[in-house]
Amino acid sequence: MAATFHSTAMLPSFISLPSRIPATSVQRFRVMANQVDSPIVLGFGGVGVDLLATVDAFPNPDDKIRSTSLKVQGGGNAGNALTCAARLGLNARLISKVANDAQGRGILEELKADGVDVSFFAVSEEGNSPFTYVIVDNQTKTRTCIHTPGSPPMIPDDISSSTLLAALAGVKLVYFDVRLPETALLFAHEANQRKIPILVDAERPREGLDDLLNLSDYVVCSAKFPQTWTGAPSVPSALVSMLLRLPKVKFVIVTLGADGCIMLQRSIEGESVQGEEIDADDLVDKLKCQSDNSTFAPSCISSEVTRLQAKGVGTVCGKLFLGTAEKIPQSELVDTTGAGDAFIGAVLHGICTNKPPEQILPFAAQVAAIACRDLGARAGLPHLIDPRLTPFL
Repeated sequence: MAATFHSTAMLPSFISLPSRIPATSVQRFRVMANQVDSPIVLGFGGVGVDLLATVDAFPNPDDKIRSTSLKVQGGGNAGNALTCAARLGLNARLISKVANDAQGRGILEELKADGVDVSFFAVSEEGNSPFTYVIVDNQTKTRTCIHTPGSPPMIPDDISSSTLLAALAGVKLVYFDVRLPETALLFAHEANQRKIPILVDAERPREGLDDLLNLSDYVVCSAKFPQTWTGAPSVPSALVSMLLRLPKVKFVIVTLGADGCIMLQRSIEGESVQGEEIDADDLVDKLKCQSDNSTFAPSCISSEVTRLQAKGVGTVCGKLFLGTAEKIPQSELVDTTGAGDAFIGAVLHGICTNKPPEQILPFAAQVAAIACRDLGARAGLPHLIDPRLTPFL
């Protein structure tokens, strides 16, 4: 039985998601119709309500300013990424926890409207659902987030053994955003026993992250995470360190915003790779010189499989990929909220549909760029039949 919750930190009653969210997009229903036979991806992690206020400029302390627009929509890393995956045609299941309040019901309705299976959610009769105030600076195109967690938090007892097994049935890939770590680890260990691959979103150090990374097959990192986690002097050397410390991982991607991304893929050939060792930093610099900066569309360039060395770290056999981001005109850039979640949703799609990295990285970059052209993490997420995605399929 959940404990009684007392708090004044509730989402104001006059601000809530609609109890019934219309789904009028013909694209949405076409994609949902095709999901029946699509690969199943299971996501586990954070959901919530985002209150997005756009302002002319971020306020100084004690300032009183007016917003130029207000938008209320679902949020949370896992919720955003799985919404993206569903719109791209995957059969998406999501596990998280909400309260049985107006916001919680709205969160579930919005996810269901996008074709996300929420039947395995834990719903508390008490407490509050998570919500986040997001201040979008229209001048700098940056956003500031103030998050209020849901309560009571999710615990392993919220998920029965039968629910655990049913949720993993038929799943091709499991994704974790490292929220709700105790319960996440239950699913990760069971997925590992069933040989279901795991992708972890390593945004920043969190409770339970190291345990999840040790069980993961794929890792997508924020720009600062690899060096923070490894202590390596550069991003390329940090990626080498991550593959050495995480022997189960097949590839690790670090997203770099407008500078694109870098992927290091472990070679299945292992120690049989011949040739001299190449410094990872030098190889990234070489790829940057070879990259075509004249195009505005996302692209990808890769090295050969080689023995990559990082000073003071070690050597790993692998292949480096350098992905570029779309050069979005300033007049079209609206909001970067959830761009990383959109990227991950597209990577989930690429893995589940057996795409090679050369195709996954530009596709994911394009999905993220499209999402940045609307306010909030979900409003701009494209469907697979969006003509802007056609060149990347």
